Amino acid sequence: MARAFVTAEEVAKRAGVSRSAVSRTFTPGASVSKTVRRKVLKAARELGYRVNRLAQVLNNDRSNLIGVVGANLSSPFISKQLDLLSIGLLRQGKQCLLLNAADARQDIAPLIELLFEFRAQAIVVLSGEPPASIVDECIANGVRLILINQRLDRTDTNMVLSDDSHGADLAALRLIEAKCKKVAVVTSGSQTPAQLRRAKAFTQRMQAEGVDVVAWSGGPTSYESGLQAGRELLVDKAIDGAFCVTDLLALGFLDAARLEMNRRVPQDVSIVGFDDIPQAGWKSYGLTTVAQSFQALTEKVLSALDSDEPETRMQVVPVALVERQTAR
Repeated sequence: MARAFVTAEEVAKRAGVSRSAVSRTFTPGASVSKTVRRKVLKAARELGYRVNRLAQVLNNDRSNLIGVVGANLSSPFISKQLDLLSIGLLRQGKQCLLLNAADARQDIAPLIELLFEFRAQAIVVLSGEPPASIVDECIANGVRLILINQRLDRTDTNMVLSDDSHGADLAALRLIEAKCKKVAVVTSGSQTPAQLRRAKAFTQRMQAEGVDVVAWSGGPTSYESGLQAGRELLVDKAIDGAFCVTDLLALGFLDAARLEMNRRVPQDVSIVGFDDIPQAGWKSYGLTTVAQSFQALTEKVLSALDSDEPETRMQVVPVALVERQTAR
């Protein structure tokens, strides 16, 4: 049988002090004499004692846990975002409790309700839109709710948004500069708010310039969906440009064009993505894309967590076109 964790009582017995003295020693700011502290720390080292943070949470109304809810966690964009966010939380003395919403079937309410049971200090929603009742419950319980790339028509929710419409406009202008006459706009079947905003802004700009637009949508937000889009769309030889609303879709589309559909990039077809995931800059791809700063996104989420302002704060992450080799 595995041995149980060393208890505070055992440390107190070894150090010859009270149980409360052990507790005060490991409580930041608590009063304890230097002599007692030295005895307790020596006994703790000898026994291999570790503070029971879970027990501390149970004794308080609020934990230092930050709930993070998201789906498609294997995507390069989400994984990079999680990497920076989790590091940032640790540096702030907070812990990240990650819940995978892949099986939530569009309803993330049960996952957020679970976070209430852990007395989460705040909840960051990477994907999926929480129902109004859950937002109300967060507010009623003093739990800060931060939505990433989700725009709710409310005045009591924190939102961090990339400047999707401007980014899509930059993509459109780049394909217009490439003298494209017929372009495709590729979205996944998930039809997230961010994807819809990007596709709409791109289409509006192209139509205003008199450029034909063909829309394609299907599958998850994945490389494979982009590959399928390229196979289906590039049968039409007149298509000489494509805007894929995420880089992952764009990489699949790019490989379909070059490796399966015998289309030269960028000579025959120009391709622009969105996000600037690390793979977009790989030499084998060199994808021209619209970049939103991962660092800026993380900093805005962390600043929203630290803010004492009760009202909504909508923070916008700026975007910029990154020129590489896939647009002529």
